[in-house]
Amino acid sequence: MRTFNLFPPQRICVEIGIRIKRLRLAKNLTQLQLAQMAGSSLSSIRRLEAQGQGSFELVVRVAQALQAVDALEALFVVPLLSIAQIEREALLATRLRARGPK
Repeated sequence: MRTFNLFPPQRICVEIGIRIKRLRLAKNLTQLQLAQMAGSSLSSIRRLEAQGQGSFELVVRVAQALQAVDALEALFVVPLLSIAQIEREALLATRLRARGPK
C-alpha cells in the first residue's frame, strides 16, 4: 500500500479512482451497473475512475454500492494516545465552535 502523505492532492484522487475501478472489476461489475447502484450517471463513474474527479457524496455512494463504506470510518478520526487526550477529546466533543484568537 502506498503512502498518501507523499502524494499531491490530485494524485491521491487519481489513486482513489484506480482503487474504485479495481474493486468494481473484482466484483465483476460494469461501470453502468455501478452507476445504477450508486444512483449516478455513467459519465460521473467514468470520470471518477479515470481522473479521480467527483463529489465526496459520489465517493460515499460508490463506496456503499461496492460495500466498502467501512473504509471511510477511518477518515478524520482524531487519534487518542493518552488518558489526557481522551479527556480533552471528551471535553471538545461538547463544543460546537472553535475558539477565536485571543
